[in-house]
Amino acid sequence: MSEQTPEVAATETEDTTDQQPKPSETVDFWKQKAREQEKRAKDNATAAQRLAAIEDAQKTEAEKTAEKLAKADAEVASVPAKVADALKTHLVGLHKIDSEDAELFLTASEPDLLLKQVTRLLARSDEQTAAQRRSGNHVPREGNNPQPGEDDMRGFTRDLFARATE
Repeated sequence: MSEQTPEVAATETEDTTDQQPKPSETVDFWKQKAREQEKRAKDNATAAQRLAAIEDAQKTEAEKTAEKLAKADAEVASVPAKVADALKTHLVGLHKIDSEDAELFLTASEPDLLLKQVTRLLARSDEQTAAQRRSGNHVPREGNNPQPGEDDMRGFTRDLFARATE
């Protein structure tokens, strides 16, 4: 090991015996730092608001009109999607389309295309229903079976039990 000079050894023993925390290790120090940062953030927010107000005041009338026009264009662009969503909800309820089928097949964001999708989906389901009817189980003479003929054993049994109940 390396040897230490007596001065270094003395300072190390003084540091270990002196257990006072450093100023940066105290709770009060960090609370003060947090308050300073909070005050600085509030000052920056108010400065940003003032800067935005100054920039708005310096804009020309043409720039203000251009901004309003851009906002209006964005709003107009979102209208067909809103209409399509409302129309989709209405058509699903009206035609009793299964929610899974609606989610899978009705994906259009334009009302005209959505109407075409609904028409096609309903036509397909009608075709499938008709095909099931055509290929389903069918008994040709169901309900038209003739009464069984009278045989000797049946007549005897009927007469026997008719006498027993009298």
